This record gives sequence, C-alpha cells and structure tokens, in this order.
Amino acid sequence: QVQLVESGGGLVQPGGSLRLSCAASGFTFSNYWMYWARQAPGKGLEWISTITSGGVIAYYADSVKGRFTSSRDNSNDTLYLQMTGLKPEDTALYYCATASGGPRYLSGSYTYDPSPSDNRGQGTQVTVSP
Repeated sequence: QVQLVESGGGLVQPGGSLRLSCAASGFTFSNYWMYWARQAPGKGLEWISTITSGGVIAYYADSVKGRFTSSRDNSNDTLYLQMTGLKPEDTALYYCATASGGPRYLSGSYTYDPSPSDNRGQGTQVTVSP
C-alpha cells in the first residue's frame, strides 16, 4: 500500500532553514506529481507546493514562494522541501502527498485544493520560534 513518511522537522529560530524529506513506498513514485501541504494549529490544510513527476517544474503558494524549494530524487523515491527564511507563521505540521491534479493559476497565483482522497503521510512538525 502507499506509504509516505515525512522527516526533518524540528525547532528553528526565525530566519533559519530546514530540509524536510518524504520517503515514498508502495507505488511507482516517479509516475506521480507530489505536493507539500501544512496545517497550523487551529487552521485548515494549506497547500504550499506541487512538483511534477520528473521534478522539472515546481509550483508554489505565494506564502512560501522565494523561500521554499521542492525537489525530488526519483531514484530513491524521496521528495524534499528546502525551507529558508523561516518565519513564526511557518509553524505547522508539514505533510507530503500524492497529487490528484495540478495547481490552478488564478489571478496571478497558483492554488491547489488538497483532496481527502490524496494519499498523505503522518506529517512532521516544524516550529519557528526565537
């Protein structure tokens, strides 16, 4: 069965960096677009980035554009999220998931509505605090 395991979260000071990893198994990883999403305490799930199956193109939400970078290693079935310039508002539980479609381009920004049917990991906690 599909398994996604996120790692790399932790406590970091504002302005710091973290690299999240997502190990995939149980499906042909290289065939799937993948995305990262996050959920802050008391808030809904927020899409932040989608990457194409070959890793050539990545799309970002405005909230992370220019600070976060998605990448993937299809030879090792692993997805990455490099986060720089972290802010307290980036504090959340971060998930990787298989994408059921691509993001929409609307009014100059990309957006994606995570589906309950998307396969998702258990998440890794990122806390940004002095």
